[in-house]
Parts: sequence; C-alpha cells; structure tokens
Amino acid sequence: MHRTTARSRMKPSWTSQSTGLRSFAIDQMGRTLSVAGFVLAGLMLTPWPSLAVADKPSSDIAPSSDQVDFESQIAPILAEHCLGCHSPNIKKGELSLATADDIHDLQYVHPGKAGSSRLLEVISSVDGAEPEMPMDGEPLADDSIALIRRWIDQGALWPDTVVVREKSKADDSWWSLQPLQQQFAHNTIDEFIDGPLQASKLKRNAPADRRTLIRRATYDLTGLPPTPDQVRAFVDSDDPLVYEKWIDHLLASPEYGQRWGRHWLDVVRFGESIGFERNVIINELWPFRDYIIRSLNADRPFDQLIREHIAGDVLNDPSIDATESAIGTAFLVSGPYDDVGNQDAAQAAQIRANTLDEIIRATSEAFLGLTVGCARCHDHKFDPIAQDDYYALYATFAGVRHGAVPLATPEDRLRRETLLEPLQTSKAKIQQQISQIDAAVMKRANANLAQYQKAWPRPAVDRRGTEETFDPIVASHVRLVCKAQDNHPSSKSGFRIDEFEVWSSGDESESVNVALASNGATASGAARQIQDFADAYGPQLTIDGKTGARFIAAESTLTIHLAQPTEINRVFFSSGRGEADPNSGVFTFVAEYDIEVSSDAEQWIKVATGDDRQPIQRDSVLNRRLSRLAITDDERQQKSRLESEMRDVNRRISAVPATSMVYIGRRVADDAKGPFHLFIGGSPQRKGDAVVPSSLSSLRGRASDYQLSADADEATRRRSLADWLVDDSNPLTPRVLANRIWHFHFGTGIVDTPNDFGYMGGRPTHPELLDFLATQLQQDGWRIKPMHRRIMLSKTYRQSSDFDEQAARSDADARLLWRFPPRRLSAEEIRDTLLQVAGQLDTTSGGPGFRLYQFLQDNVCTYLPLDQHGPETYRRAVYHQNARASVVDLMTEFDQPDCTFSAPRRSSTTTPLQALTLLNHSFTMDMAASMAARIRDTAGPDHEPQIHAAYQRCYARAPQADELAACRSLLSDSDLTTLCRVLLNTSELIDVR
Repeated sequence: MHRTTARSRMKPSWTSQSTGLRSFAIDQMGRTLSVAGFVLAGLMLTPWPSLAVADKPSSDIAPSSDQVDFESQIAPILAEHCLGCHSPNIKKGELSLATADDIHDLQYVHPGKAGSSRLLEVISSVDGAEPEMPMDGEPLADDSIALIRRWIDQGALWPDTVVVREKSKADDSWWSLQPLQQQFAHNTIDEFIDGPLQASKLKRNAPADRRTLIRRATYDLTGLPPTPDQVRAFVDSDDPLVYEKWIDHLLASPEYGQRWGRHWLDVVRFGESIGFERNVIINELWPFRDYIIRSLNADRPFDQLIREHIAGDVLNDPSIDATESAIGTAFLVSGPYDDVGNQDAAQAAQIRANTLDEIIRATSEAFLGLTVGCARCHDHKFDPIAQDDYYALYATFAGVRHGAVPLATPEDRLRRETLLEPLQTSKAKIQQQISQIDAAVMKRANANLAQYQKAWPRPAVDRRGTEETFDPIVASHVRLVCKAQDNHPSSKSGFRIDEFEVWSSGDESESVNVALASNGATASGAARQIQDFADAYGPQLTIDGKTGARFIAAESTLTIHLAQPTEINRVFFSSGRGEADPNSGVFTFVAEYDIEVSSDAEQWIKVATGDDRQPIQRDSVLNRRLSRLAITDDERQQKSRLESEMRDVNRRISAVPATSMVYIGRRVADDAKGPFHLFIGGSPQRKGDAVVPSSLSSLRGRASDYQLSADADEATRRRSLADWLVDDSNPLTPRVLANRIWHFHFGTGIVDTPNDFGYMGGRPTHPELLDFLATQLQQDGWRIKPMHRRIMLSKTYRQSSDFDEQAARSDADARLLWRFPPRRLSAEEIRDTLLQVAGQLDTTSGGPGFRLYQFLQDNVCTYLPLDQHGPETYRRAVYHQNARASVVDLMTEFDQPDCTFSAPRRSSTTTPLQALTLLNHSFTMDMAASMAARIRDTAGPDHEPQIHAAYQRCYARAPQADELAACRSLLSDSDLTTLCRVLLNTSELIDVR
C-alpha cells in the first residue's frame, strides 16, 4: 500500500461525559468519550476469515494489578485515531468503533488472544512496513499498540455503558446556546455602545444633519427617498419631536412592509421558480410575499409568523385567520426543488432526501442561526449538533411535498360549492346517459368481434416503420391524416413522425424517395412550438433523411409537397425508427390514419388507410374502433346531442370562479409514516438507529424540550417544532431575530454571520446588547416596530457617517459604531429610486408579480432579460417575479442575490458593468426622458429653473455654485434629458450616509 511519509495532524483531547459534555451521549444512561477537532485516521477493515466467531468477554474476568482500563486508556486511542472514519454515522468498512458490537460481530477482536485479532494486525507494522491503519493519519505509537495488545489479552473488556464519540469544536457551553441574560447594567442602546468605544479610546461622531438623517431613515424603513417637500419640511421644522414623529410616520406607511418584507424574503430564500435543471416558474407563490408584507405592516407578533411558517396550516387557532395562517407555510416550499422524476428507487430516495435537507437547512438557519444541515452525514464537526438532531427534523418535515393546493376561506368554499352542486348533478346525469349508450354499443360490438376481426387482415402499425402500398398514381402532394393517435386515441394530434418517405413507381432499383428535402420536396403541418427554438419540432424534420429528431403534430395532418408531379405507389413512415424499445411516449404514433394524394392541394384522393390493420395492443384503441363500427345512426345522434349538452355544462362550470391555488405544499400522510432512521453517511440506502421528532439535544435542560413518539401525526410534529422555536426559554430564536434587525439597520449585525451563531460564525461585538435587544423583543410581544423605534432614536443611529482616519486605524469597519456605516442602495432601491425621481413609480401593491425577462418553456425553462422595460414593469421591485438562476439587467449587476439560497447579507460590489449598465440601459434612458419631461412641465424652458428642479428631484437640495456652472455648460451643448441621465448616474443618488 502506498502511503505518504510527510504527516501532520491535530492532537485532539479526550474527555468523558462526567466532565460536562452531556449533549453527545447516545445512551443517556452511559458515558460519552469524545475527541476534539478533525479526525484524519480510519480503519478500513475487513473480517479475517481465518478467525472463528469469538465470544464476547465475560464480565467475571478479574482485573489484575496492571489491568487495562478501557475508558481511561483504550477509548482515547480509538477516539483519536479511528473514530473519524468508524463512527456510527460513517461506518467505513461497515465498522463502528463507538461500541464493542462491531468488533466482536465482525470478528476483529478475539478476546484473550491478541495475536489472533485482526484489529491488532492492521495497526501493527510488519517487517518495518507501515501498518495498514490508520489509513490517513499517523501510525499508532508503540506504547499505544502495546496497550491495545494487553487489553485484548486481558479479555477486551468494553463496558456496555461507554460510548466513544467525536467532540465538536464547540460544546453546549457555547455562548449562543446559553439562556438570555435578564439583568443588565444599562437600559439604553447608547450605554451598551459607549463602553467598548471608551475601552478602545474612541468616541461617537456628532449627530448627522437633518437632511442626511431624513434620507437615511426614509430609505432604511421604506426603501424610497423622501420627497423634496418632505425634506424641506423636516429640515425647517422647529418641533423638537419632528424626528420621532417622522419615524412613526414611516413605520405606519405601506412602503415599510414592502422594504422590510424584501429583507425577510431574502432570509427565507423566496424564489418563484423551482431551480435545478428544469427551473419551472411558480405562479402561485406570490400570496406568501403579500402575506409577509401585510404581516409586517400590521406589526403582527413575529413569533406568530414563525409558528405560521412552520405549521400555519395546522395551528387550529380560532383567534387567527386560518387561510392567512396557512399561507405562511409556503416558507417550507419556497426553496429550490428538483422535480425531475427518476425511475431508479435509490436515486428517487436521494432526491427526496435532498429536498428535505433543503427545508431543514432553511429552517435551522433562518430561525436558530445554526447550520444543522452539516449534521446530515455525521455529527457536526464544529457545533454541538448530533446527527440525531438532523434526522429528528427530517422526521418532522417528512410529510411535506412541494406544489400548489386550493386555498379558500370557508365562506368562499361554501359559495363555490353552492354554485357547482346543480351543475355537477346535471353533468353526472348526462355522463350516465352517455355511458349507457357506450355500454350498449360495446356489448353489441364484442358480440360481433370475430366478424370485425376478419376485416383486419394486416398487422398493426409499428412505430419503427409502417408501410402502405397502392396503385401507381401521379401526385404533387401527399398527406398523412391522423384519425387517432396511439397513446390517446380520442386525440388526432400529438403524434410524432421522424421520417415520412414517398417512393416513385418503378423497379426497386429505380425507385426514389421523392419526399426528401434534398430532392426538392417540402413539408408542412402545424407543429408544437417553443419560443426559444423555432421549428424545433417542425415538419421539416420528416424529410431530412435523419431519424434523431421528430415532428410533433399540433393538428391532425402532415403534408409533403413534391418538387414536381410524380407517379408514386408507396409510402413508409415511422416515429421510432431504429429504436430497440420504441414504447416511450417520445415515440407517440398514429393508431388510425388515411393516406391522401392531390395534384393541387385542394382536391384529395384517399389511396390507403389503416382501417384494415389490426388495432395495437391497447384496450382504448380497440374500444374506440369497435365503438365506431358498432354504433347505430340513432345512437350516434343521441350521443352527439348529449355531448353538446355536456359541453354546455362544462362551460358553465368553468365560469364559476375557481378556488385560488397557492404554493404552500402538500401534506402526504404516507410520507410521514415512520419509523425514521439516521442515514449512515447521509445515504438513504444505509439506515442507522431509529429517530423520533424532538427538540435539539444541545438545548435540552435549558429550553422547553419535547420528544414525540414515532407514531405522532404529521401536524403534531410541525406544531411542536413551531412552539419550541418561539418558546420563551429558547434563547436562539430571539437572539437571531434581534441580530437580523440590527444588521439591516447598520449593515452588519452584532454577530456578522446572521445565519450562523455557531463555531464557524462570527462572535458578538456587543453580547450584552444583543441579549438586551432579544429580551426587549420578547417583552414587546415579538413586535418589531418598537425595536425599529428603539434603534433609530438612539444617538448611535443618529450620528454622522463622517470618516475619522485615527478612529479607522483601530476599527476600520466601524464595528464598534464610532460612526454610522454608510452604504450603497440595494439593487431594488436603485431601481425604485429611478422610477420615483422620474415620476413613473407605480405604487400598486400585491398580486402576481411583473417580469423583467421573457419566460420560455419547453422541457426546461429559459429566462431572457428584456431589453425594454415597459410601464407594466414600473412597480416596486419587491413585486418582481424573481426566478432562480435568472439574470435581470440592472438588478443583477447591483448584487441582487440569486434566491437559490438564503441571503442573510447583501453583497455590495463595485464593477465596471454597473456603471455601463446604469448609464446605457434603455431603462435609464427612459427614466431620464420622463424626468426631463416632468421638469419642463413644472420649471419651464429656462435652464436655471430646470437645473434647480433636477437637483431637488434627485438630492432634495439646491445645486452648489460649481455644480450649477457645470450643468449650464452641459445644457449649452446638450439637452435636459442628458443632464437627467447624468444625475441618475451619480453616487450621491445611490448612496446613503
């Protein structure tokens, strides 16, 4: 075996549960032996066939004076060198060294006989060669090997109560898992901020000027700029409470929910297409976006929103709107979803596991700030999250499937049912009469089946090739007329043809396929269309001499136009030529057909038919033919009348307003049935120990715990999780939410990794302040508007963003908040701002979103950015129908995140493409022209008033002398639209200080 000689590794420590590491016990009555850090070793062992099955050591073996103690001497060796590959949730070589079971069951240890034990063989060096194991780590020291030898010779005693496991970097003493602090030395935000500032010999900036402050606050709460009149009134006001009143005004505005709803939609990875390779658009998810906006504007308690996100459809709370609450569960299915069916059971199980994994990750990161998804394959390497915790959530969400379902209030359902009931009764009566006619016809047809079969001497059509011969006839046009296709015989369209050959009369050696395009023929026929690939399924495919692609008929005919009148006597056509198994729907073919010819494409002569062929081996095809043959004229007339009545009833049923479909997912009871197990290594094919829905083990004893039985119903599982998430004793959820609010106000959270409060995340810069905000949130009844007010009224928020070089040397990122952190507007804010200053913003709220792309769909979906953004797209950007993996001009360039994943933080990059797009895109041009037109209407034709009006629109201030001179110069050489275009591209417009 080739091995590397240069080795380096971490030397982890070993402890037992008695030292306080309670969260990793498999058997809570036993002990846990753990190792810190990454474990690089492995024992890829295979049973040693020469060994007999050894009896497990007897507990009556008396220890000698030098008896090896497993817990203190052997367990640390196994933990350090072996458990990285041979834990219960990885089990390389199907071996776990967490307990004694596998080493005895798989014959790796022969108690009392170390020399006959496979375990000792693989860790020992033979003739100076490196030992087989550990595979990737340092070989065991000689004294360790000697200790294991003695242990085996003494009987390999391994107490049943001792379980060996790895230890994560953080344990359950980690800061974010501790109860919220309840007693504080301070009671204002500024006092919490002042202490670290003073310790770093820094001080807070002076207050920002009023113009800066109103712009900052207005963008912060609404995502829009204040109007010039609002700025003027604010700046000139002598009311000492003008700022407080302005904050209250902003919090009461509908734009508040639109702005902060966008923040939350980022966190919960809200996207309106399914992602993956098909990326089908979702048209029924917008009610969730509107639900979020409504809830924030109403300042609904956020703990209630969280409960509704997890279990809103099963809360059964009479005090809340059941329909509104159910919409909240769209959170569960707002993420990407792979809908490509897979016939392989193992692959289908893996896809399903991936789907639930996405829900688990979104839930744990959004509400708990923990990366529970990292415990899918093994215990979390960094945080005290056991693999059991992950699969407890797996069991909780197992009944959730993606998709849209009808959702209506009880009143709406009753109203619809009242309208439909008489129509459905009429429809049932008509259908019964039609069925009676069909039954009588089929009874008569089956009685005469033998007689009918005599008229079908020829074999059935064959998708791989069907031939018709007929008397020679001169023709310029040949037509295939489908009377029934073979998958759905009631349909005459949808059939496929890969090649259609028309052969000239004469000897076989002289006959020519005159239908080929290379011989001058053309083909016509309505075909299935896709927007991004013209003629992808067009009739030209039937005469190109190739069989890889197929014409897909949108109607019932395919016509071949010959280059010149030709005498013909044979046609040959197919849909699956050369296919070993042509039974797939890809090769749908004609079941019944006629072949017709014409000299002028107006008068047609039937020269062949498939009516005398045997029907294909499908009951629906046979029954259709028998019905057509056996029905009498009287029955045909009766059936025609009834079908006309049925069409009328169906039209009236269609006129009844449909129940709204909302993409909140389906609940499938069979999926939710247990038992559920750990997946060893994350593979659904390798099931480990059974698990039940429960709360996180790392918070047991501190938060209100729950552990359900394996047969708990699906609704109870989700309700229990929802209640636990917002229980007063759970410290994570309020900490994470308070940190998110702080993050969106200041650009960086107290913890700068809003989705990760674990070991790999950031540490809080002001931990006491974070707990203070979290407890205030709970005391405010989980309403977040008081939190906004508390933050925005602080001196810390109201200070200027002026740069201080000396302060920046010790705190370059202003994490201690010696100044207010300036920021660039988000992509949505930039677009909304351009619309507002141009006077084009459509304030219509709610409903289906608009699209800044052309949506094209065939088997997969394509999203092509629009070159022109018309007035129908002038709504606020939060109402854009964001599709995953789609590029939207201006929005994408300015760092709008892809909604495939949660986006707890927005990037803010600076690239040449941003400047080029903002300067040259047709949207900017249109906004500049609109802004110029409005300025002319209000300011008149003179340049000086126009310049002042433009500055007021963009910056809510007058131009300075040098700016005024530059604008005069520009207008003397250009026009007002150009000036407006320049102002729309300035940093001052898109920066907040």
